[in-house]
Amino acid sequence: MTRIKRGYITRRRRKKISLFASSFRGAHSRLTRTITQQRIRALVSAHRDRDRKKKDFRRLWITGINAVIPGVGVSYSYSRLIHNLYKKQLLLNHKILAQIAISSRNCLYMISNEIRK
Repeated sequence: MTRIKRGYITRRRRKKISLFASSFRGAHSRLTRTITQQRIRALVSAHRDRDRKKKDFRRLWITGINAVIPGVGVSYSYSRLIHNLYKKQLLLNHKILAQIAISSRNCLYMISNEIRK
């Protein structure tokens, strides 16, 4: 009876998975089952943290704007500032407002005066 050699498909799949996990430590980069589990966990975390990153940056921008508002002389809170911006149809997003607030406070003061008129 002749020897039957297995195909290359399983080996190719395992190689692809092990390349993904090559930077992991210990058994997480060596054992196929463990690699598969860690790969699923890594991809789930990456998917979750993409949304988390957006939330974190938004919180950072809001905090930056809120920190500057009392010092500039704007007599109201962050939420009122944003509400009045939308009422006057000055569509500046949080990122741009935070950059303006940090780099040039006078510009934020001018924007707030423009809203009040």
